[in-house]
Amino acid sequence: METAASKTRRMTSKKIKNIFINGAIPASFIAQKIQDHSNKTHIGAHSIFLGQVRADTIDEKKVTAITYTAYEPMALESMHKIREAIFEKYDLTCMHVYHSLGTVKAGEVSLLVFTSSPHRKAAIDACGEVVERIKAELPVWGKELFEDETYQWKTNQPSNTTGNSDS
Repeated sequence: METAASKTRRMTSKKIKNIFINGAIPASFIAQKIQDHSNKTHIGAHSIFLGQVRADTIDEKKVTAITYTAYEPMALESMHKIREAIFEKYDLTCMHVYHSLGTVKAGEVSLLVFTSSPHRKAAIDACGEVVERIKAELPVWGKELFEDETYQWKTNQPSNTTGNSDS
């Protein structure tokens, strides 16, 4: 017998989804994604990661924003492969990923990863792995903008070290 999770996987396994949003990801958008799942009573757990731009100080200059760019066709194909691998590994009901393009100010959200499963462990573990793989594999670049109107290209750091921004 096919479970709801396996049916969802089968139905979504071939479709490449657009993950990009222009500008910051609004709180209302995140809230709506959560609300959209309230009638899915076979889900027992959600795990949500929100990557927010930090106002770090680097070389005595404060980060005011990050401008994100991507090679979209390659990034979408890469995200599709990550998505497929995560659905193969974990018993998920659904997964939603949204990443900002364009300028996102300090304090605003630039990455949303939302995983759902019948049980919490799968949702939590899958969410964490998706975030790490996005950071390592997605061809998305961030240009940190400073108060003095200079910039530097951001380098993603592994999760066990201190990076310049979480998203």
